[in-house]
Amino acid sequence: MAVKDRDRFSTATRIRLLGEQTAARVYRSQTKRQARRSRLTGRAALLALVVCSMVVALAYPIRQYVSQRAEIADLQRQKEEAARRVEQLRDLKARWQDDAYAEQQIRERLHYVMPGETGYIVIDPDAAKQARTDVDAADRPWYSNIWDGVDKADASDQ
Repeated sequence: MAVKDRDRFSTATRIRLLGEQTAARVYRSQTKRQARRSRLTGRAALLALVVCSMVVALAYPIRQYVSQRAEIADLQRQKEEAARRVEQLRDLKARWQDDAYAEQQIRERLHYVMPGETGYIVIDPDAAKQARTDVDAADRPWYSNIWDGVDKADASDQ
Protein backbone atom coordinates (compact mmCIF):
# COMPACT_ATOMS: atom_id res chain seq x y z
CA MET A 1 0.00 0.00 0.00
CA ALA A 2 2.83 2.28 0.75
CA VAL A 3 4.08 1.96 -2.83
CA LYS A 4 0.61 2.66 -4.16
CA ASP A 5 0.17 5.78 -1.98
CA ARG A 6 3.58 6.96 -2.89
CA ASP A 7 2.81 6.39 -6.55
CA ARG A 8 -0.41 8.36 -6.11
CA PHE A 9 1.41 11.45 -4.85
CA SER A 10 4.33 11.29 -7.25
CA THR A 11 4.96 14.15 -9.64
CA ALA A 12 4.80 11.95 -12.70
CA THR A 13 1.40 10.63 -11.69
CA ARG A 14 0.07 14.10 -11.03
CA ILE A 15 1.39 15.40 -14.36
CA ARG A 16 -0.16 12.43 -16.17
CA LEU A 17 -3.55 13.08 -14.49
CA LEU A 18 -3.37 16.77 -15.33
CA GLY A 19 -2.56 15.89 -18.94
CA GLU A 20 -5.50 13.52 -19.16
CA GLN A 21 -7.87 16.14 -17.66
CA THR A 22 -6.57 18.79 -20.05
CA ALA A 23 -6.92 16.44 -23.00
CA ALA A 24 -10.51 15.71 -21.99
CA ARG A 25 -11.28 19.45 -21.76
CA VAL A 26 -9.68 20.13 -25.15
CA TYR A 27 -11.62 17.27 -26.70
CA ARG A 28 -14.89 18.60 -25.26
CA SER A 29 -14.21 22.15 -26.50
CA GLN A 30 -13.27 20.87 -29.95
CA THR A 31 -16.48 18.89 -30.26
CA LYS A 32 -18.49 21.95 -29.22
CA ARG A 33 -16.59 24.11 -31.71
CA GLN A 34 -17.13 21.57 -34.46
CA ALA A 35 -20.83 21.38 -33.67
CA ARG A 36 -21.05 25.15 -33.73
CA ARG A 37 -19.04 25.40 -36.91
CA SER A 38 -21.10 22.84 -38.74
CA ARG A 39 -24.20 25.07 -38.49
CA LEU A 40 -22.84 27.79 -40.81
CA THR A 41 -20.72 26.58 -43.65
CA GLY A 42 -18.82 28.71 -46.11
CA ARG A 43 -21.39 28.05 -48.80
CA ALA A 44 -24.24 29.17 -46.55
CA ALA A 45 -22.37 32.35 -45.66
CA LEU A 46 -21.71 33.07 -49.34
CA LEU A 47 -25.37 32.43 -50.18
CA ALA A 48 -26.49 34.79 -47.38
CA LEU A 49 -24.09 37.46 -48.66
CA VAL A 50 -25.40 37.11 -52.21
CA VAL A 51 -29.04 37.29 -51.08
CA CYS A 52 -28.36 40.38 -48.95
CA SER A 53 -26.53 42.10 -51.79
CA MET A 54 -29.42 41.32 -54.18
CA VAL A 55 -31.93 42.77 -51.72
CA VAL A 56 -29.85 45.92 -51.32
CA ALA A 57 -29.32 46.21 -55.09
CA LEU A 58 -33.03 45.78 -55.89
CA ALA A 59 -34.48 47.91 -53.07
CA TYR A 60 -34.06 51.28 -54.83
CA PRO A 61 -35.40 50.19 -58.25
CA ILE A 62 -38.41 48.53 -56.64
CA ARG A 63 -39.11 51.68 -54.63
CA GLN A 64 -38.87 53.77 -57.81
CA TYR A 65 -41.19 51.37 -59.63
CA VAL A 66 -43.83 51.57 -56.93
CA SER A 67 -43.68 55.37 -56.75
CA GLN A 68 -43.90 55.66 -60.55
CA ARG A 69 -46.91 53.35 -60.64
CA ALA A 70 -48.62 55.54 -58.04
CA GLU A 71 -47.78 58.65 -60.06
CA ILE A 72 -49.16 57.05 -63.23
CA ALA A 73 -52.40 56.17 -61.45
CA ASP A 74 -52.69 59.75 -60.17
CA LEU A 75 -52.12 61.17 -63.65
CA GLN A 76 -54.74 58.85 -65.11
CA ARG A 77 -57.23 60.00 -62.49
CA GLN A 78 -56.44 63.64 -63.33
CA LYS A 79 -56.88 62.88 -67.03
CA GLU A 80 -60.33 61.39 -66.40
CA GLU A 81 -61.35 64.41 -64.31
CA ALA A 82 -60.15 66.77 -67.05
CA ALA A 83 -62.11 64.80 -69.66
CA ARG A 84 -65.27 65.06 -67.52
CA ARG A 85 -64.71 68.80 -67.08
CA VAL A 86 -64.24 69.27 -70.83
CA GLU A 87 -67.49 67.38 -71.44
CA GLN A 88 -69.32 69.61 -68.94
CA LEU A 89 -67.96 72.75 -70.58
CA ARG A 90 -68.98 71.50 -74.04
CA ASP A 91 -72.46 70.86 -72.71
CA LEU A 92 -72.60 74.35 -71.17
CA LYS A 93 -71.37 75.90 -74.42
CA ALA A 94 -74.08 74.07 -76.36
CA ARG A 95 -76.71 75.33 -73.89
CA TRP A 96 -75.56 78.94 -74.24
CA GLN A 97 -75.91 78.64 -78.03
CA ASP A 98 -79.63 78.06 -77.51
CA ASP A 99 -81.46 81.42 -77.51
CA ALA A 100 -84.11 80.29 -75.03
CA TYR A 101 -81.48 79.26 -72.43
CA ALA A 102 -79.56 82.51 -72.91
CA GLU A 103 -82.77 84.52 -72.46
CA GLN A 104 -83.64 82.60 -69.29
CA GLN A 105 -80.20 83.20 -67.79
CA ILE A 106 -80.32 86.90 -68.68
CA ARG A 107 -83.68 87.26 -66.96
CA GLU A 108 -82.47 85.44 -63.80
CA ARG A 109 -79.03 86.93 -63.45
CA LEU A 110 -79.48 90.49 -64.73
CA HIS A 111 -83.18 90.92 -63.83
CA TYR A 112 -84.10 92.01 -67.36
CA VAL A 113 -87.75 92.03 -68.49
CA MET A 114 -89.31 92.06 -71.92
CA PRO A 115 -91.11 95.18 -73.11
CA GLY A 116 -94.58 95.31 -71.62
CA GLU A 117 -93.70 93.12 -68.61
CA THR A 118 -93.45 94.35 -65.04
CA GLY A 119 -90.38 93.35 -63.04
CA TYR A 120 -90.65 92.56 -59.37
CA ILE A 121 -87.82 92.15 -56.86
CA VAL A 122 -88.62 90.38 -53.61
CA ILE A 123 -86.61 91.59 -50.67
CA ASP A 124 -85.46 88.96 -48.23
CA PRO A 125 -87.05 89.58 -44.81
CA ASP A 126 -83.88 88.43 -43.08
CA ALA A 127 -81.93 91.09 -44.95
CA ALA A 128 -84.35 93.77 -43.70
CA LYS A 129 -83.80 92.65 -40.09
CA GLN A 130 -80.06 92.78 -40.63
CA ALA A 131 -80.33 96.35 -42.01
CA ARG A 132 -82.22 97.40 -38.89
CA THR A 133 -79.50 95.98 -36.65
CA ASP A 134 -76.91 97.91 -38.65
CA VAL A 135 -78.81 101.15 -37.90
CA ASP A 136 -78.74 100.28 -34.20
CA ALA A 137 -74.99 99.79 -34.43
CA ALA A 138 -74.45 103.50 -35.05
CA ASP A 139 -75.74 104.32 -31.57
CA ARG A 140 -73.26 102.03 -29.79
CA PRO A 141 -69.56 102.60 -29.06
CA TRP A 142 -67.07 101.54 -31.75
CA TYR A 143 -65.55 98.67 -29.76
CA SER A 144 -68.98 96.98 -29.39
CA ASN A 145 -69.41 97.08 -33.17
CA ILE A 146 -65.98 95.47 -33.67
CA TRP A 147 -66.75 92.75 -31.15
CA ASP A 148 -70.12 92.03 -32.82
CA GLY A 149 -68.35 91.74 -36.16
CA VAL A 150 -66.00 89.15 -34.68
CA ASP A 151 -68.95 87.22 -33.23
CA LYS A 152 -70.78 87.28 -36.57
CA ALA A 153 -67.70 86.02 -38.40
CA ASP A 154 -67.27 83.23 -35.87
CA ALA A 155 -70.95 82.27 -36.15
CA SER A 156 -70.77 82.12 -39.97
CA ASP A 157 -67.96 79.53 -39.76
CA GLN A 158 -70.10 77.26 -37.64
